Amino acid sequence: MRLTVPRIIMALACVALLAIPAFGSSGGPPVSNGADPTVEFGCTCHGGGTPSVAVIVSISGVPQAYTVGDTYNFTISLQHQSNSEGGFLMTDFGVGSFTPLDEQGTREAEDNPDGISQSKPGNDWLVPWTAPSSDVGAIYFSLVGNAVNGDGTFDEGDHWNILTFSIAAPDGAMVSEGEELSLRTISVGDYDELFKQEVDPEAVKAAEQKELADNFFAQGNLYYWTTLSILLIAAVFQGEFYQKKFAGGPDNLDMRLAVPQAIRRGILFAALSYFFFWTLETSKPWGWNLLVGMLALWAGYGLYRTYAQAKAPLKVEQML
Repeated sequence: MRLTVPRIIMALACVALLAIPAFGSSGGPPVSNGADPTVEFGCTCHGGGTPSVAVIVSISGVPQAYTVGDTYNFTISLQHQSNSEGGFLMTDFGVGSFTPLDEQGTREAEDNPDGISQSKPGNDWLVPWTAPSSDVGAIYFSLVGNAVNGDGTFDEGDHWNILTFSIAAPDGAMVSEGEELSLRTISVGDYDELFKQEVDPEAVKAAEQKELADNFFAQGNLYYWTTLSILLIAAVFQGEFYQKKFAGGPDNLDMRLAVPQAIRRGILFAALSYFFFWTLETSKPWGWNLLVGMLALWAGYGLYRTYAQAKAPLKVEQML
């Protein structure tokens, strides 16, 4: 792609006027990017050249309406998830006047007496602004803030945003009867962006692999123990079938032995059954349900065997 002359001039202007990233140069941000004023269009050298809602640009201490000749202390702040410092450029288009403060790291914007900027990278700048000496109607402001990553270059790691607002003329603010004009805080940006977490693709992949392995292990255990339980139950039924077919049924158990045995096994069956339903009610892991359920079936089968033996006829071999 061929570079046009205006594009080359604009790129060289950004490089020459910015010593460190995103409005972080000691001389402040450039007044313009080519033919576009920075306070209106931002700086296309940073953050992909477009404003980012990830940067919260805010200014506090702003009156709803100004009083002629009064001075107001604005505080300009930048917020970003990872970039904690940067720079700014603000103008009132020459209507009032800003007071640069060395101790606050602010200075008159380079080649722009109508604006104010930072003299070094920072944050939370105090900027006094004096209203005009006469009523000039509503006053409009433009504020550009850039949060930089501090890597020493102006790149996509720097993010900027632009805020425009106005202050009404004296007696020009709409307030309810008895309500006083108060100072306000104005901001632009998306606060939700401050709490977003960067996703590590490797961590996501590792988590997916772990989840897959856990599912495989859990499903494998479920199928194994379920199959074993089915085989055990089938073996019991098979034993009952062959005993009745080839051995004539179970051996007789004297009632003096059968009654106390039935009581013991009945109590055990009732307790395990109650425990089984408790595991279901409390949503215990499937392993608990399977184990307690199998024990309850075992106790129930023992109770059945006691009953079957007590009812079985006495065999000849048992009389000898």
